[in-house]
Amino acid sequence: MDAILSFLSSIPWWAYILTVLVLIFIRDVFIQRAHTIQHNYPIIGHIRYMLEKIGPELRQYIVANNREELPFNRSQRSWVYASSKRQNNYQGFGTDQDMHSPGYNFIRPSMIPYKLEKGHPNQEDPYFLPSAKVLGKAHGRRKPYRPASIVNISAMSYGSLSKTAIESLNKGALKADCYHNTGEGGLSPYHSHGADVVFHFGTGYYGVRNPDGTFSMDKLVELVEKNPFIKAIEVKLSQGAKPGKGGVLPAKKISKEISEIRGVPMGQDVLSPAFHSAFSTVPEMLAFIEEIAEKTGLPVGIKSAVGKMEQWEELADLMIETGKGPDFIAIDGGEGGTGAAPPSFANHVSLPFIYGFSSVYKLFSAKGLTERVAFIGSGKLGFPSTAITAFAMGADLVNVAREAMMSIGCIQAQVCHKNTCPAGVATNNNWLASGIDPRLKSERYFNYAKTLRKEVLEITHASGYEHPCQFTMEDVDLGMGDNHKTQSLKLTFDYSKDPVPFEGMTHLKDCPHLGGTKGKKKKEIAG
Repeated sequence: MDAILSFLSSIPWWAYILTVLVLIFIRDVFIQRAHTIQHNYPIIGHIRYMLEKIGPELRQYIVANNREELPFNRSQRSWVYASSKRQNNYQGFGTDQDMHSPGYNFIRPSMIPYKLEKGHPNQEDPYFLPSAKVLGKAHGRRKPYRPASIVNISAMSYGSLSKTAIESLNKGALKADCYHNTGEGGLSPYHSHGADVVFHFGTGYYGVRNPDGTFSMDKLVELVEKNPFIKAIEVKLSQGAKPGKGGVLPAKKISKEISEIRGVPMGQDVLSPAFHSAFSTVPEMLAFIEEIAEKTGLPVGIKSAVGKMEQWEELADLMIETGKGPDFIAIDGGEGGTGAAPPSFANHVSLPFIYGFSSVYKLFSAKGLTERVAFIGSGKLGFPSTAITAFAMGADLVNVAREAMMSIGCIQAQVCHKNTCPAGVATNNNWLASGIDPRLKSERYFNYAKTLRKEVLEITHASGYEHPCQFTMEDVDLGMGDNHKTQSLKLTFDYSKDPVPFEGMTHLKDCPHLGGTKGKKKKEIAG
């Protein structure tokens, strides 16, 4: 024993510290899989979590409060993180928001809430909340589709996000019964782990393009036939981050895998123009949509940011005249999203969601078209109060992008465009991406999505309704910032939301067009 003590005392103090650091390094890189930051930045990554623990105190006295940061403030991010990790996402001692600020939304509760009777689907499953509308049914598509969740993953492509991030989201979407929008980078193996998929393409036609960069209908039909989990097609006209602007996929980012998925050559830059080559007018776009729907049998929709309204009015008039049209319309807010863009575009081009959506919905409502179209909202709607505001304005579904990223580890570093995302989410750097464990992160997206649905349902019931599709423009008030007064959405935007046909949650559960795992199980039993 004396010899051992003598030997230990002869070892310099710094050797003990070095040994501990080496052990922490080994543990961070090779053993633990729960924390991407610690894996990608062993040892020093612990500092981030230490600072996070004392962050509220630092911000309270030195930096900023919980509501000052953008795009998402600390309070919003903390709710997503806590929900995704199944931690306590409540708050105590009342609200810390300025309830008298302009634009603050107030949801009107009912004196007597909606009561769940015995046998109600939400007694068995408090997270069951499918779409009240069936995509494609109004236009007679051969394969109509009712999304099994009102909350779904917005368009984010492999290439913009890492393979492990896409895989995590898809596996999480399968558990949560969400659909997963591919984004315009094509259908990758990482989008193909079982969740319902909405195949999305833009002006580059990645995955469904000819060698000259034009659209290939044959490749789209083949893709749909080979992958029956593709439930709908979305044509991107523009996105909130950079409407009306094309992009360049640099040659250095095109790996062999990305080349095969997107159908682009290696060794040269690939241009995504600002405009479509498959159509150049609204009538041509309508004919393009109908041809895709006819040849694939799937519902087909469009995604767009909103600015000038003349072409939206032209589209609505053509829909009345022809009886044809998109099965769904996704309105993307100008708040921007995961797509990197010049500040001039991100900050000033296109309307924020609440103004853009209200303009389009009001137009379609005035022309009697809302029953034929499912409206999808996108733009910071991944929180209960903002999602309900969107439903009250006429949205039938909400797509989440950045909130979904945060649920699997995004820390809002705002370096999505630099390929240096420290959380391994928005990067193609294999080392950084390897810090994401899809087995764990898929569970976190699942937890986030089901918590969001559950809280939306709880507020819906508190307001006297069974489904959020029943919210009206008079159920939500906005703060006017003038003498502390509020005003309903109806007065603010000068329209009334059209009633959505709804026969009850039991009817939705029994729908033959229901997607998700419940729809799959039902079809298997029927078969």
